[in-house]
Amino acid sequence: MDKDDAPLPLAPPPEAVLEAAVYVDDLDEAEAFYGALLGLERIARVGNRHVFYRLGPTVLLVFNPAETEKPSTNPNLPVPPHGAKGPGHVCLAATALALHAWRDRLEAAGVPIEADFHWPNGARSIYFRDPAGNSVELSEPRLWE
Repeated sequence: MDKDDAPLPLAPPPEAVLEAAVYVDDLDEAEAFYGALLGLERIARVGNRHVFYRLGPTVLLVFNPAETEKPSTNPNLPVPPHGAKGPGHVCLAATALALHAWRDRLEAAGVPIEADFHWPNGARSIYFRDPAGNSVELSEPRLWE
């Protein structure tokens, strides 16, 4: 509440996650991982600042925090500085059948699987790391049903 304790105006809750971000130091490594290995559709890359990928109706933003912590110099895109230190987490949806193929592909590429298990509701998840150390999870969408 503000200093006058006036009630806040009503607003509907957000409808969905439109984009999610991970932070990496090396965009070339990230692009090889998210683009080449995971096969995500690249939308755009801007130098050493970021690379964006489309996943259905959502977007995965891969940022270099050394660049995104700098204030914007473009008055038409006044995005506030942002960044994160240390490993983050992102979960990507995959069918039960696809999870078997993903485990095989990741292991063949030398990407260690940190965990592979079924949640109490029966949904399966596999966890692994991107080259920057971010935790990446592939899970059946029914995880959150």
